[in-house]
This record gives sequence, structure tokens and C-alpha cells, in this order.
Amino acid sequence: MSVVIDTVAGKATKFFPVKPADHLPQGRMIDLPGRGGSTYVTDSAATGDSDPDAPAIILLHSVMTTGLMCWYATIPDLREHFRVITLDQRFHGRGITSGSFTLDDCADDTVAVADALGVDTFIAGGFSLGGGTAQVTWQRHPDRVDGLVLASTGPYFSGSRAVRADRVTRAVRAVTGRALSHIPPIKQSKLADTDISTGAWLFRQFRATRFDRLADISDGMADFDSRDWLGEIDVPTSVVVSTHDHTVSPKRQQILVDSIPQAHRFDVPAGHACCVLEPDLFAPEFTRAASDVAERVKSGPAQSRPA
Repeated sequence: MSVVIDTVAGKATKFFPVKPADHLPQGRMIDLPGRGGSTYVTDSAATGDSDPDAPAIILLHSVMTTGLMCWYATIPDLREHFRVITLDQRFHGRGITSGSFTLDDCADDTVAVADALGVDTFIAGGFSLGGGTAQVTWQRHPDRVDGLVLASTGPYFSGSRAVRADRVTRAVRAVTGRALSHIPPIKQSKLADTDISTGAWLFRQFRATRFDRLADISDGMADFDSRDWLGEIDVPTSVVVSTHDHTVSPKRQQILVDSIPQAHRFDVPAGHACCVLEPDLFAPEFTRAASDVAERVKSGPAQSRPA
């Protein structure tokens, strides 16, 4: 069955201009003391692909992807300038599985990864869900975050739990959950196999999401809302707006630009899945946005950081 799935997924890429998943960075499982488990981490300095003294950027992925799936097409551009680190967030890939899913936990996991790698401070870069995690990482650990690069994301993801509990929303979630539950799960050991087609590799990464916990992931995302404290963010921030986005509207993304002091906007004329499906548009602009943050960090913060 898995061979058939890999074959079909491999053929599907002819319809999408995805970047070949060759020369993927090698990672390892890292135990995160006090966090309830371990997660899969890649570090370009550990593999000799980046200067270990280069600014560190921790990349946080979108929902139903993994650290590598979301960022593999952008890492080659970034590692010329940064020490690039990825991790699998909770309920995704080889990440931690816990009783509930919260962005607070994901943020604390991010700092725990930095601790495990000996990284004092870092730029937090996030796509969609990862952009929310990046914001919360700054809020909970402002002394650790040098800057933010927020892509295809906003200050909230959906209505509150109360709004999402209405009859229509419950029905949509039930249908979606049943459909996704039919996707065969993947053994984590198969995620390390790169001797397969790009389409098969991407679908394996997708299948590593805990679809049986999708409701928990959705609830955790619904609980996120940074609008009350965006104006307190005092680190250099770039916002990468996917201008053709129908999942997180450009209007919602613009709230970050308008609310975060001295945020800089970078546009990608693409849809929400541009990090994977339109990498030629996304990767260069995200790298420009990250470099903009790094230059401002190097020049000194516009506002004083917490003691």
C-alpha cells in the first residue's frame, strides 16, 4: 500500500512547480528536558553548511507540515547568511505529542531547542501557524528573541472556540476530520528516507501530522490572539505578505505591519502554500526579509530590550 501511495504522490508533482527535495539537511532527534519528549531538529551549523557564529534563525512551520517540508526550499538561500535551525512542532512529524496543543507549549519548545543547541538568542521565523508560534515565543521569552520574520500569518487564525462551536463549523470539522482520518499514517522511521521522489517525500511529511488530534490542534490555534500586545513587540520585525492568500487574507496579515512598531513589509505575489508550491517566489523574498531583520539587529534595537 505504501508503495502505491508513494507512486501516486510522486506523479502528482508534475502539476505543481515544487523544488526537488535533494540535498536535504540531515537532522537528529533532540531530547528537550522538561518538555515531555524529544523532537526532530536540523541545524545547518552542525552539518557544516553554515558558519556557527552566523546569526541564528529558528524556522517554525505551518500546520500539517514539518520543519523540513515547510522550509526545505528556503533553507539553501538562508544558510548562506544564517545558522538555520528547524524543528517539528507538537503533533507534527517527529515532534512531541502531549495532552493538548497550545502555542505556549510550542514557544517553550522552541526555546528548549535553542538551549539544547547552545543558542543564546535567535531570530524567530514562522510561516502561518509558525508565525503565531514566533510571536508567542517573543511574548514569553523576550530576552531570547532578537527579531521576527512573520510569513503568511496574522495575529489570530480563526474565530474563538465559542464562535467555532456553532452548528456549521462543527459539521465542517466533522467532515474534514473523517476525510483526513482515512489518510494512512506514516511510520516515523520512513520520514528519514530521502531515496524517493519529491512528491512521495512531501506526502510522507504531510502524513506525519497527528490527524487524530486535529481538533486539538485547531483548538490551540483558535486560542491564539496577539492583537492586544502586538504594539509591545520591540524587536526588528519583517512581515512577508502572501498577496494572493485566501487562507490568511492579506488584510489580516497587514494588521501585523500596522501594529508592530517599525515592522517592514515584503510582498510575495502568491497563495498560502507558497513556501512549498511557489518556492521561486517565496524563498528569495523571505531571505530578503530575514536579512533585513538581521541588519537591524546588528545595528542595534530601536527600542530598549528587557533587562
